[in-house]
Amino acid sequence: MIIPAIGDVTVPERVAEVLQQTDPELVFHAAAHKHVPLMELNPKEAVRNNVFGTKTVAEASLAYGVDRFVLISTDKAVNPTSVMGATKRVAEDLLQSLSHRGRTKFTVVRFGNVLGSNGSVVPLFAEQIRKGGPVTVTHPEIKRFFMTIPEAVQLVLQASLLGQGGEVFVLDMGEQVKVVDLARNMIVLSGLVPDQDIQIVYSGLRPGEKLYEELFEKTEQVEPTLHAKIRRAISASAIQSDRLDRAIANLEAAVSHGDDDELIRRLNEAVPTYTPMSSRSIEHIH
Repeated sequence: MIIPAIGDVTVPERVAEVLQQTDPELVFHAAAHKHVPLMELNPKEAVRNNVFGTKTVAEASLAYGVDRFVLISTDKAVNPTSVMGATKRVAEDLLQSLSHRGRTKFTVVRFGNVLGSNGSVVPLFAEQIRKGGPVTVTHPEIKRFFMTIPEAVQLVLQASLLGQGGEVFVLDMGEQVKVVDLARNMIVLSGLVPDQDIQIVYSGLRPGEKLYEELFEKTEQVEPTLHAKIRRAISASAIQSDRLDRAIANLEAAVSHGDDDELIRRLNEAVPTYTPMSSRSIEHIH
């Protein structure tokens, strides 16, 4: 049975009310601001939703005795260059920290781009091809991990059953694909010829974007699991709860002060592998 409920993950009272009314055994936390360039311009909202929203739902799940909690994370949390990626990394650390505080089994599932999902390149390219082009790609060498919606859903469900608390599971995404190759294939599948019927133009990397993504930190050990397409990332050092608590308190203070530069500094303190952009300009948003 589906019970729709409207609410905001950053409002503790509403989150608690929904959990109290529905009494779920399993929570999949997929609420996040995921548009990388837009979050460069709105770091406070990224932190509010991706960090504090995750904290609110996770702590409420702990309080109301949820059995399993699964955070949907992203490859952009690995060596992040974007605000979005850094906030998701804080969320990963938060979940691992909470795994030691009660009976709820907190698990992170990290993966890349989902073909055909809201805001992904496939519907964008399809619309551009339908209009006769051009198809816009940010950079000729940009690569991304892709999987289909059914694959992603199935593997997330299976990872949720593997989790015993504190794990970061990473889905096998195969090899990275050049985005321009994806664009060319879509043009061909539409019965057209790339660079003749439909032009491909390069618009330049957008704020926070990397040429390629990574699924694991260099310091993370990679272990197989019982599932051939799900691996486990093990951090070289345990999450220090007191350090994480201070980092989140500093983020809360920076958000309340309304100072984006301070917030970026605090985010960098919370995620040492984060490499912030030197500047965030609205002209580069597409």
